[in-house]
Amino acid sequence: MSTYLVEGGFPLEGSVAIHGAKNSVLPILAAALLAPGECVIHNCPHLSDVEASLAILRHLGCPARREGDAVVVDASAPTRWDVPDRLMREMRSSVIFLGAVLGRMGRASLCAPGGCELGPRPIDLHLAAIRALGGVITESEGGLLCEGALRGADIVLSLPSVGATENAMLAAVCADGITTITNAAREPEIVDLQNFLLALGARVRGAGSSVITIEGGVPLHGGSYTVMGDRIVACTYLAAAASAGGHVEVTGVDWRHLSTVTAVLTEAGCGVRSEPGRIALTCTKPLKGVRPIRTAPYPGFPTDAQAPLMAALCKGSGCTVFVENMFESRYRHVDELIRMGADIRVEGRVAVVYGVPRLHGARVRATDLRGGAALVVAALGARGRTRVEGIHHIDRGYQCLEGDLTALGAHIFREMTGKS
Repeated sequence: MSTYLVEGGFPLEGSVAIHGAKNSVLPILAAALLAPGECVIHNCPHLSDVEASLAILRHLGCPARREGDAVVVDASAPTRWDVPDRLMREMRSSVIFLGAVLGRMGRASLCAPGGCELGPRPIDLHLAAIRALGGVITESEGGLLCEGALRGADIVLSLPSVGATENAMLAAVCADGITTITNAAREPEIVDLQNFLLALGARVRGAGSSVITIEGGVPLHGGSYTVMGDRIVACTYLAAAASAGGHVEVTGVDWRHLSTVTAVLTEAGCGVRSEPGRIALTCTKPLKGVRPIRTAPYPGFPTDAQAPLMAALCKGSGCTVFVENMFESRYRHVDELIRMGADIRVEGRVAVVYGVPRLHGARVRATDLRGGAALVVAALGARGRTRVEGIHHIDRGYQCLEGDLTALGAHIFREMTGKS
Protein backbone atom coordinates (compact mmCIF):
# COMPACT_ATOMS: atom_id res chain seq x y z
CA MET A 1 0.00 0.00 0.00
CA SER A 2 1.13 3.57 -0.72
CA THR A 3 -0.03 7.06 0.17
CA TYR A 4 0.70 10.53 -1.15
CA LEU A 5 1.98 13.22 1.18
CA VAL A 6 1.25 16.65 -0.28
CA GLU A 7 2.47 19.93 1.16
CA GLY A 8 0.21 22.60 -0.29
CA GLY A 9 0.75 26.26 -1.03
CA PHE A 10 3.46 26.04 -3.70
CA PRO A 11 2.58 27.46 -7.15
CA LEU A 12 3.24 25.23 -10.15
CA GLU A 13 5.51 26.27 -12.98
CA GLY A 14 6.70 24.50 -16.11
CA SER A 15 5.73 22.16 -18.94
CA VAL A 16 4.63 18.54 -18.81
CA ALA A 17 4.25 16.04 -21.66
CA ILE A 18 1.01 14.10 -21.39
CA HIS A 19 1.26 10.32 -21.61
CA GLY A 20 -0.91 8.06 -23.74
CA ALA A 21 -4.63 7.96 -23.04
CA LYS A 22 -5.82 5.20 -20.74
CA ASN A 23 -9.25 5.23 -22.37
CA SER A 24 -7.62 4.73 -25.78
CA VAL A 25 -4.95 2.21 -25.01
CA LEU A 26 -7.21 -0.31 -23.26
CA PRO A 27 -9.50 -0.95 -26.27
CA ILE A 28 -6.46 -0.77 -28.56
CA LEU A 29 -4.77 -3.54 -26.57
CA ALA A 30 -7.95 -5.61 -26.89
CA ALA A 31 -8.00 -4.89 -30.63
CA ALA A 32 -4.42 -6.19 -30.94
CA LEU A 33 -5.88 -9.64 -30.32
CA LEU A 34 -7.62 -9.42 -33.72
CA ALA A 35 -4.43 -9.19 -35.78
CA PRO A 36 -2.61 -12.44 -36.60
CA GLY A 37 0.79 -10.85 -36.20
CA GLU A 38 2.82 -8.45 -34.09
CA CYS A 39 1.46 -5.05 -33.03
CA VAL A 40 3.69 -2.29 -31.69
CA ILE A 41 1.77 0.26 -29.65
CA HIS A 42 3.74 3.42 -28.90
CA ASN A 43 3.04 5.99 -26.17
CA CYS A 44 1.60 3.20 -24.05
CA PRO A 45 1.54 4.47 -20.44
CA HIS A 46 2.73 2.56 -17.38
CA LEU A 47 -0.63 2.13 -15.63
CA SER A 48 -2.04 -0.65 -13.51
CA ASP A 49 -5.00 -0.96 -15.92
CA VAL A 50 -2.54 -1.42 -18.80
CA GLU A 51 -0.70 -4.12 -16.86
CA ALA A 52 -4.04 -5.85 -16.23
CA SER A 53 -4.77 -5.79 -19.99
CA LEU A 54 -1.36 -7.23 -20.78
CA ALA A 55 -1.95 -9.99 -18.23
CA ILE A 56 -5.21 -10.85 -20.01
CA LEU A 57 -3.47 -10.97 -23.39
CA ARG A 58 -0.74 -13.26 -22.03
CA HIS A 59 -3.38 -15.52 -20.49
CA LEU A 60 -5.03 -15.75 -23.92
CA GLY A 61 -1.75 -16.94 -25.40
CA CYS A 62 -0.46 -13.65 -26.82
CA PRO A 63 3.09 -12.78 -25.69
CA ALA A 64 3.32 -9.13 -24.68
CA ARG A 65 6.38 -7.17 -23.66
CA ARG A 66 7.47 -3.61 -23.01
CA GLU A 67 10.12 -1.79 -25.02
CA GLY A 68 10.49 1.66 -23.52
CA ASP A 69 7.23 3.55 -23.94
CA ALA A 70 5.98 0.93 -26.40
CA VAL A 71 4.24 -2.40 -25.91
CA VAL A 72 4.69 -5.26 -28.38
CA VAL A 73 1.83 -7.79 -28.62
CA ASP A 74 2.10 -10.96 -30.71
CA ALA A 75 -1.36 -12.35 -31.40
CA SER A 76 -0.20 -14.79 -34.07
CA ALA A 77 -1.59 -17.83 -32.26
CA PRO A 78 -3.90 -17.19 -29.29
CA THR A 79 -4.72 -20.38 -27.43
CA ARG A 80 -7.52 -19.51 -25.00
CA TRP A 81 -10.92 -17.85 -25.10
CA ASP A 82 -11.61 -17.43 -21.40
CA VAL A 83 -10.76 -14.53 -19.10
CA PRO A 84 -10.74 -15.75 -15.48
CA ASP A 85 -12.26 -13.96 -12.53
CA ARG A 86 -8.91 -12.93 -11.03
CA LEU A 87 -8.05 -10.96 -14.17
CA MET A 88 -11.51 -9.51 -14.85
CA ARG A 89 -11.68 -8.07 -11.34
CA GLU A 90 -8.63 -5.89 -11.94
CA MET A 91 -10.51 -3.31 -14.01
CA ARG A 92 -13.97 -2.42 -15.25
CA SER A 93 -12.73 -1.98 -18.81
CA SER A 94 -11.86 -5.68 -19.03
CA VAL A 95 -15.31 -6.22 -20.58
CA ILE A 96 -13.85 -4.66 -23.75
CA PHE A 97 -12.20 -8.04 -24.41
CA LEU A 98 -15.64 -9.60 -25.00
CA GLY A 99 -15.97 -8.47 -28.63
CA ALA A 100 -12.32 -9.11 -29.45
CA VAL A 101 -12.13 -12.62 -27.98
CA LEU A 102 -15.44 -13.64 -29.53
CA GLY A 103 -14.46 -12.21 -32.91
CA ARG A 104 -11.03 -13.86 -33.01
CA MET A 105 -11.76 -17.18 -31.28
CA GLY A 106 -15.43 -17.78 -32.07
CA ARG A 107 -16.33 -17.96 -28.40
CA ALA A 108 -15.63 -16.03 -25.21
CA SER A 109 -16.06 -16.77 -21.53
CA LEU A 110 -15.84 -13.82 -19.14
CA CYS A 111 -16.62 -13.11 -15.52
CA ALA A 112 -18.19 -9.91 -14.21
CA PRO A 113 -15.70 -6.99 -14.53
CA GLY A 114 -14.27 -5.01 -11.61
CA GLY A 115 -12.88 -1.45 -11.40
CA CYS A 116 -14.13 1.73 -9.75
CA GLU A 117 -17.45 1.64 -7.94
CA LEU A 118 -19.31 4.47 -9.63
CA GLY A 119 -22.81 3.07 -9.30
CA PRO A 120 -24.65 0.74 -11.69
CA ARG A 121 -22.91 0.42 -15.06
CA PRO A 122 -24.71 -2.50 -16.66
CA ILE A 123 -23.19 -4.13 -19.71
CA ASP A 124 -26.62 -4.67 -21.27
CA LEU A 125 -25.73 -2.46 -24.25
CA HIS A 126 -22.57 -4.50 -24.87
CA LEU A 127 -24.54 -7.74 -24.84
CA ALA A 128 -27.30 -6.34 -27.06
CA ALA A 129 -24.71 -5.34 -29.66
CA ILE A 130 -23.12 -8.80 -29.59
CA ARG A 131 -26.52 -10.44 -29.94
CA ALA A 132 -27.36 -8.19 -32.90
CA LEU A 133 -24.23 -9.53 -34.59
CA GLY A 134 -25.42 -13.11 -34.10
CA GLY A 135 -23.64 -13.94 -30.86
CA VAL A 136 -25.42 -16.39 -28.58
CA ILE A 137 -24.94 -15.41 -24.96
CA THR A 138 -25.52 -17.70 -22.01
CA GLU A 139 -25.51 -15.88 -18.68
CA SER A 140 -24.74 -17.67 -15.45
CA GLU A 141 -24.13 -16.37 -11.97
CA GLY A 142 -21.12 -14.08 -12.27
CA GLY A 143 -20.19 -15.10 -15.81
CA LEU A 144 -20.95 -15.03 -19.54
CA LEU A 145 -20.43 -17.53 -22.33
CA CYS A 146 -20.65 -16.09 -25.85
CA GLU A 147 -20.58 -18.22 -28.98
CA GLY A 148 -21.64 -18.15 -32.61
CA ALA A 149 -20.60 -17.04 -36.08
CA LEU A 150 -20.87 -13.27 -36.34
CA ARG A 151 -22.53 -11.49 -39.24
CA GLY A 152 -22.92 -7.83 -40.12
CA ALA A 153 -25.96 -6.05 -38.71
CA ASP A 154 -27.54 -2.69 -37.98
CA ILE A 155 -26.88 -1.85 -34.32
CA VAL A 156 -28.79 1.02 -32.73
CA LEU A 157 -27.51 1.94 -29.28
CA SER A 158 -30.11 3.36 -26.90
CA LEU A 159 -27.31 5.44 -25.33
CA PRO A 160 -24.00 6.55 -26.88
CA SER A 161 -22.01 4.22 -24.63
CA VAL A 162 -18.26 4.37 -25.21
CA GLY A 163 -17.65 0.78 -24.11
CA ALA A 164 -20.56 -0.66 -26.07
CA THR A 165 -19.47 1.24 -29.19
CA GLU A 166 -15.94 -0.16 -28.85
CA ASN A 167 -17.10 -3.71 -28.22
CA ALA A 168 -19.42 -3.55 -31.21
CA MET A 169 -16.58 -2.24 -33.40
CA LEU A 170 -14.19 -5.01 -32.35
CA ALA A 171 -16.73 -7.78 -32.89
CA ALA A 172 -17.96 -6.29 -36.17
CA VAL A 173 -14.44 -6.25 -37.64
CA CYS A 174 -14.59 -10.06 -37.51
CA ALA A 175 -18.22 -10.37 -38.63
CA ASP A 176 -19.15 -11.41 -42.15
CA GLY A 177 -20.66 -8.41 -43.93
CA ILE A 178 -21.31 -4.75 -43.17
CA THR A 179 -22.21 -3.43 -39.73
CA THR A 180 -23.63 0.01 -39.01
CA ILE A 181 -23.57 1.37 -35.44
CA THR A 182 -26.07 4.18 -34.95
CA ASN A 183 -26.01 6.54 -31.95
CA ALA A 184 -22.36 5.59 -31.50
CA ALA A 185 -20.23 7.37 -28.92
CA ARG A 186 -18.27 10.25 -30.47
CA GLU A 187 -15.33 10.48 -28.06
CA PRO A 188 -11.82 11.09 -29.47
CA GLU A 189 -10.81 7.71 -28.07
CA ILE A 190 -13.26 6.06 -30.47
CA VAL A 191 -11.46 7.80 -33.34
CA ASP A 192 -8.15 6.54 -31.94
CA LEU A 193 -9.48 2.97 -31.94
CA GLN A 194 -10.68 3.34 -35.52
CA ASN A 195 -7.27 4.62 -36.61
CA PHE A 196 -5.56 1.66 -34.96
CA LEU A 197 -7.92 -0.77 -36.69
CA LEU A 198 -7.19 0.95 -40.00
CA ALA A 199 -3.47 0.41 -39.34
CA LEU A 200 -4.24 -3.32 -39.05
CA GLY A 201 -6.03 -3.36 -42.41
CA ALA A 202 -9.62 -3.14 -41.16
CA ARG A 203 -12.24 -1.13 -43.04
CA VAL A 204 -13.92 1.22 -40.60
CA ARG A 205 -15.25 4.73 -41.12
CA GLY A 206 -17.36 7.30 -39.32
CA ALA A 207 -15.73 7.35 -35.87
CA GLY A 208 -16.20 10.76 -34.30
CA SER A 209 -19.73 10.92 -35.69
CA SER A 210 -22.87 9.17 -34.46
CA VAL A 211 -22.77 6.56 -37.24
CA ILE A 212 -19.88 4.11 -37.68
CA THR A 213 -19.69 1.63 -40.54
CA ILE A 214 -17.53 -1.49 -40.49
CA GLU A 215 -16.91 -3.84 -43.39
CA GLY A 216 -16.13 -7.07 -41.57
CA GLY A 217 -14.25 -10.17 -42.56
CA VAL A 218 -11.30 -8.32 -44.11
CA PRO A 219 -7.95 -10.05 -43.46
CA LEU A 220 -5.93 -8.21 -40.81
CA HIS A 221 -2.21 -7.96 -40.15
CA GLY A 222 0.12 -6.61 -37.50
CA GLY A 223 1.03 -2.95 -37.40
CA SER A 224 2.46 -0.02 -35.50
CA TYR A 225 0.50 2.81 -33.90
CA THR A 226 0.97 5.74 -31.51
CA VAL A 227 -1.74 6.33 -28.90
CA MET A 228 -3.18 9.83 -28.51
CA GLY A 229 -2.39 11.90 -25.40
CA ASP A 230 -4.67 11.55 -22.39
CA ARG A 231 -7.05 14.50 -22.34
CA ILE A 232 -8.23 13.73 -18.79
CA VAL A 233 -4.67 13.73 -17.44
CA ALA A 234 -4.20 17.09 -19.17
CA CYS A 235 -7.40 18.36 -17.55
CA THR A 236 -6.11 17.23 -14.16
CA TYR A 237 -2.82 19.12 -14.51
CA LEU A 238 -4.62 22.25 -15.66
CA ALA A 239 -6.95 21.96 -12.66
CA ALA A 240 -3.90 21.49 -10.42
CA ALA A 241 -2.42 24.75 -11.71
CA ALA A 242 -5.76 26.49 -11.15
CA SER A 243 -5.83 25.18 -7.58
CA ALA A 244 -2.21 25.91 -6.63
CA GLY A 245 -1.69 28.93 -8.85
CA GLY A 246 1.16 29.48 -11.27
CA HIS A 247 1.77 28.79 -14.94
CA VAL A 248 1.62 25.29 -16.46
CA GLU A 249 1.81 24.09 -20.05
CA VAL A 250 0.61 20.63 -21.12
CA THR A 251 1.84 19.20 -24.41
CA GLY A 252 0.93 16.23 -26.57
CA VAL A 253 -2.84 16.77 -26.51
CA ASP A 254 -5.36 18.20 -28.95
CA TRP A 255 -6.75 21.40 -27.41
CA ARG A 256 -10.06 20.86 -29.20
CA HIS A 257 -10.68 17.75 -27.11
CA LEU A 258 -10.49 19.86 -23.92
CA SER A 259 -12.41 22.94 -25.05
CA THR A 260 -15.32 22.47 -22.62
CA VAL A 261 -12.87 22.24 -19.72
CA THR A 262 -10.69 25.17 -20.75
CA ALA A 263 -13.84 27.27 -21.22
CA VAL A 264 -14.75 26.62 -17.57
CA LEU A 265 -11.24 27.47 -16.38
CA THR A 266 -11.28 30.69 -18.40
CA GLU A 267 -14.64 31.67 -16.92
CA ALA A 268 -13.26 30.94 -13.44
CA GLY A 269 -10.54 33.56 -13.97
CA CYS A 270 -7.59 31.63 -15.43
CA GLY A 271 -5.68 32.75 -18.47
CA VAL A 272 -5.72 29.96 -21.06
CA ARG A 273 -3.84 29.84 -24.36
CA SER A 274 -4.44 26.94 -26.71
CA GLU A 275 -2.27 26.02 -29.70
CA PRO A 276 -1.86 22.87 -31.78
CA GLY A 277 -0.42 20.21 -29.47
CA ARG A 278 -0.30 22.34 -26.33
CA ILE A 279 -2.37 24.27 -23.78
CA ALA A 280 -0.96 26.83 -21.33
CA LEU A 281 -2.77 28.01 -18.20
CA THR A 282 -1.90 30.90 -15.90
CA CYS A 283 -3.62 31.48 -12.56
CA THR A 284 -2.57 34.46 -10.44
CA LYS A 285 -5.71 35.23 -8.44
CA PRO A 286 -8.47 33.34 -6.58
CA LEU A 287 -10.96 31.52 -8.77
CA LYS A 288 -14.60 32.53 -9.02
CA GLY A 289 -17.76 30.49 -9.49
CA VAL A 290 -18.93 29.63 -12.99
CA ARG A 291 -22.16 28.78 -14.72
CA PRO A 292 -23.62 25.30 -14.08
CA ILE A 293 -21.41 22.42 -15.26
CA ARG A 294 -23.37 19.49 -16.66
CA THR A 295 -21.52 16.32 -17.59
CA ALA A 296 -22.52 14.79 -20.92
CA PRO A 297 -21.22 12.48 -23.65
CA TYR A 298 -18.60 14.03 -25.92
CA PRO A 299 -18.52 16.80 -27.08
CA GLY A 300 -20.09 17.79 -23.77
CA PHE A 301 -18.26 18.30 -20.49
CA PRO A 302 -16.47 15.01 -19.63
CA THR A 303 -17.59 13.21 -16.50
CA ASP A 304 -13.95 12.25 -15.83
CA ALA A 305 -13.03 15.95 -15.51
CA GLN A 306 -15.82 16.74 -13.05
CA ALA A 307 -13.98 15.80 -9.85
CA PRO A 308 -10.65 17.56 -10.60
CA LEU A 309 -12.45 20.75 -11.67
CA MET A 310 -14.66 20.63 -8.59
CA ALA A 311 -11.55 20.37 -6.40
CA ALA A 312 -10.06 23.48 -8.00
CA LEU A 313 -13.29 25.48 -7.65
CA CYS A 314 -13.63 24.67 -3.94
CA LYS A 315 -11.27 27.54 -3.12
CA GLY A 316 -12.25 31.03 -4.23
CA SER A 317 -15.40 33.09 -4.42
CA GLY A 318 -18.89 32.48 -5.67
CA CYS A 319 -20.90 29.34 -6.24
CA THR A 320 -20.75 26.60 -8.88
CA VAL A 321 -23.42 23.97 -9.56
CA PHE A 322 -22.39 20.57 -10.91
CA VAL A 323 -24.93 18.22 -12.49
CA GLU A 324 -23.60 14.67 -12.94
CA ASN A 325 -25.57 13.04 -15.75
CA MET A 326 -23.33 10.04 -16.46
CA PHE A 327 -22.91 8.07 -13.21
CA GLU A 328 -25.00 7.86 -10.05
CA SER A 329 -22.16 7.61 -7.53
CA ARG A 330 -19.60 10.07 -8.82
CA TYR A 331 -19.57 12.42 -5.83
CA ARG A 332 -17.74 10.09 -3.46
CA HIS A 333 -14.85 12.56 -3.30
CA VAL A 334 -17.10 15.26 -1.85
CA ASP A 335 -16.95 14.04 1.75
CA GLU A 336 -13.16 13.97 1.53
CA LEU A 337 -13.03 17.52 0.13
CA ILE A 338 -15.27 18.64 2.99
CA ARG A 339 -12.68 17.22 5.40
CA MET A 340 -10.27 19.71 3.85
CA GLY A 341 -12.62 22.62 4.52
CA ALA A 342 -14.66 22.68 1.31
CA ASP A 343 -18.31 23.78 1.43
CA ILE A 344 -20.25 21.43 -0.86
CA ARG A 345 -23.92 20.38 -0.72
CA VAL A 346 -25.07 17.30 -2.61
CA GLU A 347 -28.60 16.35 -3.53
CA GLY A 348 -28.89 13.39 -5.89
CA ARG A 349 -27.07 14.21 -9.10
CA VAL A 350 -26.52 17.87 -8.15
CA ALA A 351 -23.58 19.22 -6.17
CA VAL A 352 -23.37 22.89 -5.19
CA VAL A 353 -19.86 24.19 -4.45
CA TYR A 354 -19.60 27.37 -2.37
CA GLY A 355 -16.12 28.82 -2.68
CA VAL A 356 -14.15 29.24 0.54
CA PRO A 357 -11.08 31.44 1.14
CA ARG A 358 -8.81 28.49 1.87
CA LEU A 359 -8.59 24.73 2.25
CA HIS A 360 -6.47 22.97 4.87
CA GLY A 361 -4.52 19.74 4.86
CA ALA A 362 -6.20 16.59 6.14
CA ARG A 363 -6.08 12.82 5.99
CA VAL A 364 -8.27 11.73 3.08
CA ARG A 365 -8.90 8.57 1.09
CA ALA A 366 -9.33 8.03 -2.64
CA THR A 367 -12.26 5.77 -3.47
CA ASP A 368 -12.02 5.93 -7.27
CA LEU A 369 -9.63 7.06 -10.00
CA ARG A 370 -10.74 10.61 -10.80
CA GLY A 371 -11.92 11.32 -7.26
CA GLY A 372 -8.44 10.40 -6.05
CA ALA A 373 -6.85 12.80 -8.53
CA ALA A 374 -9.24 15.50 -7.30
CA LEU A 375 -7.95 15.09 -3.75
CA VAL A 376 -4.41 15.71 -4.98
CA VAL A 377 -5.60 18.79 -6.90
CA ALA A 378 -7.22 20.16 -3.74
CA ALA A 379 -4.18 19.32 -1.61
CA LEU A 380 -1.87 21.29 -3.89
CA GLY A 381 -3.86 24.44 -3.18
CA ALA A 382 -4.47 23.78 0.53
CA ARG A 383 -2.52 25.04 3.53
CA GLY A 384 -0.50 22.42 5.33
CA ARG A 385 0.03 18.74 4.69
CA THR A 386 -2.48 16.32 3.20
CA ARG A 387 -2.16 12.56 3.29
CA VAL A 388 -4.00 10.87 0.42
CA GLU A 389 -4.64 7.17 0.99
CA GLY A 390 -5.95 4.59 -1.48
CA ILE A 391 -3.75 5.86 -4.30
CA HIS A 392 -3.83 2.49 -6.09
CA HIS A 393 -6.98 3.95 -7.66
CA ILE A 394 -4.94 6.87 -9.01
CA ASP A 395 -2.30 4.50 -10.40
CA ARG A 396 -4.97 3.05 -12.69
CA GLY A 397 -4.97 6.19 -14.84
CA TYR A 398 -1.93 8.36 -14.04
CA GLN A 399 1.63 7.39 -14.86
CA CYS A 400 3.79 8.61 -11.97
CA LEU A 401 1.52 11.50 -11.01
CA GLU A 402 3.94 12.54 -8.27
CA GLY A 403 6.85 12.68 -10.72
CA ASP A 404 5.07 15.04 -13.12
CA LEU A 405 3.83 17.29 -10.33
CA THR A 406 7.23 17.40 -8.63
CA ALA A 407 8.77 18.52 -11.94
CA LEU A 408 6.25 21.39 -11.89
CA GLY A 409 7.34 22.45 -8.40
CA ALA A 410 4.78 20.61 -6.28
CA HIS A 411 5.81 19.20 -2.90
CA ILE A 412 4.43 15.67 -3.18
CA PHE A 413 5.95 12.29 -2.56
CA ARG A 414 4.83 8.70 -2.38
CA GLU A 415 5.22 6.94 0.95
CA MET A 416 5.13 3.16 1.20
CA THR A 417 2.95 2.17 4.15
CA GLY A 418 3.21 -1.60 4.15
CA LYS A 419 2.23 -4.61 2.10
CA SER A 420 -0.77 -4.42 -0.17
